[in-house]
Amino acid sequence: MAPPDPTAALDPVDQDEYRRLSDLLAVGMAVASTRQGPHDLLVTVDSYLDLSYDPPTMLIALYGMSRAAEAVEEAGHFCLTLLTAEQQALADRFGTPGAPLQGMLSGLEVTRTGDGDAILAGGLAHFAIRVEQAVDAATHRLLIGPVVQMAEGPGGAEPAVRFAGEKRTLR
Repeated sequence: MAPPDPTAALDPVDQDEYRRLSDLLAVGMAVASTRQGPHDLLVTVDSYLDLSYDPPTMLIALYGMSRAAEAVEEAGHFCLTLLTAEQQALADRFGTPGAPLQGMLSGLEVTRTGDGDAILAGGLAHFAIRVEQAVDAATHRLLIGPVVQMAEGPGGAEPAVRFAGEKRTLR
């Protein structure tokens, strides 16, 4: 049997089927926060990655045409708070497209990173990241940089997880 021809055209991947199959990735939910002028901007993310331990480096992927991607890139920094299962409502709150900038943190307990980004109280952990690189990938912007501050949350909490398009628990 002859090896496959690497120059042969492949059939395009069906986007709906890709979405269905990629939803089978179990992913932890998180919120990225930054400042846009005097306002806090927060957005739910499930596409983030720890890239390196030496030096500690992470990335998030944000829709390239979003105000969140623009704000993070302009600020040059953001905070990623990993959510607990009890914080699933925050994933919905900050995942709503077009949410108003004013009052995003209304009623929430927060502290701040050294750069002034919001740290949501009660999260599993948070990572303050300075953006050193921005890369376009399909419809998204990958924002990459070193971790400059981090801390663990209260401990013992279950992570907020999405699997097959639904919120799940690990138990």
